[in-house]
Amino acid sequence: MHRISGGGVAVRPAPPSTFLGYDKWVNNFKDRVLGIVAKIPKGETLSYKQVAALAGSPRAYRAVGNIMNKNENPKVPCHRVIKSDGAVGGYAHGAEKKKAILQKEGAI
Repeated sequence: MHRISGGGVAVRPAPPSTFLGYDKWVNNFKDRVLGIVAKIPKGETLSYKQVAALAGSPRAYRAVGNIMNKNENPKVPCHRVIKSDGAVGGYAHGAEKKKAILQKEGAI
């Protein structure tokens, strides 16, 4: 609670996530990202930046990485999302495993 000087009225500020529909935007963005990544065919890759742009937020490539890092859905092939410079980037099971999967699929 914060006190407004002069009036002594206690005011509880709204949580930041409720401003401007933030929660809705985050959930929609996450759903868009997961939908885009789910459609990446075997043997192909997209960069985190490309996924962010396709999801409508070209500068949110780090958010894409965070979404991929937390993905537990086996139908979303997060290993097919790589860095813009061609490096494989992070992977929950290790970068070497990601590289091996991509090589097996013929993506790299």
